[in-house]
Amino acid sequence: MAYTRDMAGALLPTLCIAPGDLPECVLVPGDPQRAARIADRLTDAATLAQNREFHSYKGVYHGREIGVVSSGVGAPGAAICAEEAVQAGARVLLRVGTAGSLQDHVRDGHLVVATAAVRCEGTTARLLPGEWPALSDPDVLTALWETAGSTGRERHRGVVVTLDLFYQGVLDLGLDTWTTCGALAVEMECAAIFCVAAIRGVRAGAILAVDGDARRASGGDYDPHRDVVTDAIDAEITAALEAAVALGS
Repeated sequence: MAYTRDMAGALLPTLCIAPGDLPECVLVPGDPQRAARIADRLTDAATLAQNREFHSYKGVYHGREIGVVSSGVGAPGAAICAEEAVQAGARVLLRVGTAGSLQDHVRDGHLVVATAAVRCEGTTARLLPGEWPALSDPDVLTALWETAGSTGRERHRGVVVTLDLFYQGVLDLGLDTWTTCGALAVEMECAAIFCVAAIRGVRAGAILAVDGDARRASGGDYDPHRDVVTDAIDAEITAALEAAVALGS
């Protein structure tokens, strides 16, 4: 069911869905088109709402009801999405995203399961003290790691960096520092989702498809529209859906 504006009094302000609309497990891609791709994998799929970059669906996968909500690009939108998804009924948030590699052994088409996210964005500093880590839930992490292994793709697990910026300006982005620290990849939403989940007492995790090398992207060496990336996204969607089923058992 798609909600209309004459129902707005009952709706959450940004997702434009109502409390109780979402099932317990919700997949959170950044891209609205990826949200639609996930919904296409569900049976009895229904569109709940489409407002700005926030597109919401629900359906059934292997007997478990699954929600899908796109968060758009960046930590502010991801925090809003996570907050309202929890208000709508979510208790497990699974980010299904893309990331740029920070390590030579993490290559295009590989999958990264985030254990934690470095908080290099401006949103979570307004939510939690700086000393608080943005951590994936251990059970969610385990489920994603195991299902990622079943896809047959190369997988990695470790710390990722959540950064506000994509293109470099006058200042250096600092990616070499995080590479030296051992961070696997850089993306734009994990820290916000992990921190909101911690505050609201729900579980969260993330699986990411590597779509290029972030250290070379600012020089123009970046093309996410390749078969190797499309195939990796299909694989991570499968892994996230299978993890959602495993977490509900």
